[in-house]
Amino acid sequence: MTDPEYMNQAEALLRQVESDCDRINDETDADIDSQRVGGMVTLTFRSGSQIVVNLQKPLHEVWLAARSGGYHYRFDGVRWIDTKGQGEFFQELARQASEQAGLPLRFGA
Repeated sequence: MTDPEYMNQAEALLRQVESDCDRINDETDADIDSQRVGGMVTLTFRSGSQIVVNLQKPLHEVWLAARSGGYHYRFDGVRWIDTKGQGEFFQELARQASEQAGLPLRFGA
């Protein structure tokens, strides 16, 4: 994957995360504060806990940091897949966010 291809896919992922937070806030009382600075989106929950999604440009990866730990994802041409074979980005984000919000939440295209 070229650098421009990576950036196109990674930026689309960050936009999807932001859009999903807006939708979740409209549809539920989860009240997720989403803030983006450059290639990083921080989701802050009512409890004060956070999830951070950030781009790792030199590695062509996207990293997700949550209370349970850190996860690294690479684009396989269709989806962002965990580098250790632990699943897909949006599934893990939904799992982590649901746990931190105390509500079932859905992320992803």
